[in-house]
Amino acid sequence: MTIEEKLKSSCKLALDNNKEESGCLFLLSSITGWNTAELYFHQAESMKKEDEEKFDALLHQYIYENKPVQYLTGEAFFYGYTFNVNDNCLIPRPETEQLVENILMLYDRNMKGQKADVVDIGTGSGCISITLSLEEANMNVTATDISEGALDVARSNCKKLGGKVNFLQGDMLQPVMDKKFDILVSNPPYIPTTEVVDSLVKDNEPNVALFGGNDGLYFYRIILENSVKIMKDKFIMGFEHGYDKSREIEDIARSFYPDANIYTLKDYQGLDRMTFVIRGYKNDTK
Repeated sequence: MTIEEKLKSSCKLALDNNKEESGCLFLLSSITGWNTAELYFHQAESMKKEDEEKFDALLHQYIYENKPVQYLTGEAFFYGYTFNVNDNCLIPRPETEQLVENILMLYDRNMKGQKADVVDIGTGSGCISITLSLEEANMNVTATDISEGALDVARSNCKKLGGKVNFLQGDMLQPVMDKKFDILVSNPPYIPTTEVVDSLVKDNEPNVALFGGNDGLYFYRIILENSVKIMKDKFIMGFEHGYDKSREIEDIARSFYPDANIYTLKDYQGLDRMTFVIRGYKNDTK
């Protein structure tokens, strides 16, 4: 069977079973080692028998066993980098790339060229902390996570990509309560425990990294309450959150930082997704 025939047949099978066609393309790229453009160039070629067998086995897991393609291939793309992932950590999302982008812009507009102490709370695969360290050499980045399994993934990513991050195991801010930071960034668990979640996510990704209490705000309260002990006089904080939680998060932040500039930005889908808390610096990102 040719590359083209295999892709067409697998995509039809995916659609017939309410799966995304892009998953088939991702799996095929992983097996062959070719990107999308290269697959198109080689589409008339016959697949190697061993590649076809590997692909069919992964396709079966994707379609019939409801496994995310990122866990099947062990890779996910984030901010132009390829991260290792497994079921110890969340699969990085495009919305989180926007959080990183805005933190970098705020740094450039307020601290460019200066050393900045940065902490990422609940780092998971390390996509936020490692990307920040790779994109800005003046950032001294520390990252925490309660899961040692997630930290193993993060450390492997940091070594592979050449980042410089100090990873600490512990619950939320507990490992860094004796330190001071210029920037805090976090994408904590924020799905309410009562919310219905797609089975592809709930049945595969670690629940400890998904659910944030009855209202989805449990970890924001902890982070913001304790942040007053670790943030410098002038600081920048950025959070990713549920699209319908911006007002409540702003209220929580305001209770601890009444003099701060607090604002929300939308994601690519036009949904409220990121809230920033800034004191002593200007905001030019809106």
